[in-house]
Amino acid sequence: MKICIFGAGAIGGYMGAKLAEAGADVSLVARGPHLAAMRENGLRLIEETGETTVKVTASDKAADLGPQDYVVVTLKAHSVPAVVPHMQPLIGENTTIVSGVNGVPWWYFHKIGTDLEGTRLASVDPGNAQWDGFGPDRVLGCVVYPAAEVVEPGVVKHIEGNRFSLGEPDGSKSERALALSKALAAAGLKAPVRPKIRDEIWVKLWGNLSFNPISALTHATLDVLCTEPGTREVARNMMLEAQTIAEKLGVRFPIDVDRRIRGGAEVGAHRTSMLQDLDQQRPMEIDALVGSVRELGRITDTPTPTIDTVLALVSLRGKLAGLYS
Repeated sequence: MKICIFGAGAIGGYMGAKLAEAGADVSLVARGPHLAAMRENGLRLIEETGETTVKVTASDKAADLGPQDYVVVTLKAHSVPAVVPHMQPLIGENTTIVSGVNGVPWWYFHKIGTDLEGTRLASVDPGNAQWDGFGPDRVLGCVVYPAAEVVEPGVVKHIEGNRFSLGEPDGSKSERALALSKALAAAGLKAPVRPKIRDEIWVKLWGNLSFNPISALTHATLDVLCTEPGTREVARNMMLEAQTIAEKLGVRFPIDVDRRIRGGAEVGAHRTSMLQDLDQQRPMEIDALVGSVRELGRITDTPTPTIDTVLALVSLRGKLAGLYS
């Protein structure tokens, strides 16, 4: 089984290091100083239990690596459409694209089993770059839970979590999903195959949709924005609007909104990924986390006044910082 991780930064590097340590045939696509360090010194993974350094096959050119059985995409959502042409050398007749990207996935309406079957989402797949370039039949969904960071080139620090939930768009327990689950489990990762992967996508998105833009606008950490009455109410309203949309699409939430907010507060003084991107002058994931939900609101004829307001504010914040267009 050949596995390529496209976008081997923090999360991709963590998965790649664990797979390589377990002896899997894994390769990484990265760039810049991070790639150079991995090539020269290997990939170092720092975990609570200790540190390991593994030799990895890494390149910035997909053509160096050839067709794969699985291509795990761990880029930020806005980065993917532009690199689809560059990924083609990795894609053979039976290649599976594992979509480990935050937010509403571009393939959301593939095999959904409703009259919205085949609906395209312009906010996350402008020009149908992924729908046409990958083909939705190749896709295996993946909800990413670990937190990690690249602390220096070639060095990934694991913070918490080791679960990568997998799921077919049609809910089946396919051979390809089970095989990848087994490979990830052999590397010490949790990789359950879920029959309702969209439900899990929404539970994670619930927090990302609200906590991320509010933190970028206020610079507040999770413990503050989830307990301060004003920002808590804004987040709660955004989440309730999103819940209405999701339930119209057949999603069922296993927890209520207040429990989800309490869970965010319990994370503590955490700076969300959008706030980190703003501080470090990296492009902000506004469309995948917020704009996509607004688009789903339009598709389902659901008013989203709070989401619309926060989206307008954070979009302008991103534009003024030169991190969103």
